[in-house]
Amino acid sequence: MSETFTSPEAVKDLYRKRASNYNFTANLYYLFGFREYYYREKGVAALELKPGDTVVEIGCGTGLNFPLLQEKVGPSGKIIGVDLTDAMLEEARKRVKNEGWENVQLVQASASDFTFPKPVQGVFSSFALTLVPEFEKVIENGAKALEKGRNFVVLDIRIPENWLGLFAPVLIPLVRPFAVSAEVAERKPWTVMDKYLADTEIDEYYFGISYIARGRAG
Repeated sequence: MSETFTSPEAVKDLYRKRASNYNFTANLYYLFGFREYYYREKGVAALELKPGDTVVEIGCGTGLNFPLLQEKVGPSGKIIGVDLTDAMLEEARKRVKNEGWENVQLVQASASDFTFPKPVQGVFSSFALTLVPEFEKVIENGAKALEKGRNFVVLDIRIPENWLGLFAPVLIPLVRPFAVSAEVAERKPWTVMDKYLADTEIDEYYFGISYIARGRAG
């Protein structure tokens, strides 16, 4: 029976094994036309960050988004990277050290247990939030920590709500190496964002398989 990754420990164990080559394997999806870095750029842009802002990244992994976030908040800002897996954070720590960034705080914690500092000017998660069974709790806590008028942005993948959805049994195995199961792909954080945030909107990419959802703190 294939692993369904329904527990945090299962996800943690998988990403421990993938940590050292995560960046390389993630880039392999470019072979299928999946423009991951472009989607990350769009997601960070949707945060509408300013120099001096504090942003929390849920599921920061190896810190792939840190250069993009640094460009927005600058050295006077702060990046708080939260991840469940020690090995992924170790890779992120190496990146931070190599770049000489002094404004990055790394926190090992389950996203649902993380205590957000208040206030923050942005909350971001890319290809990670739907791996958290209690993702609604994360959205609720993040929304409460956000400064009024600032953005919570989720970049993730889903089973497309079009004819491609019929091919989900074929598509899911392609992303199973990153702990994505049919159950995970069917989670809909954007519907939960409507409960805790205002002006929510969603943009689709890659034939509706990838999306960026954004909500503003009221």
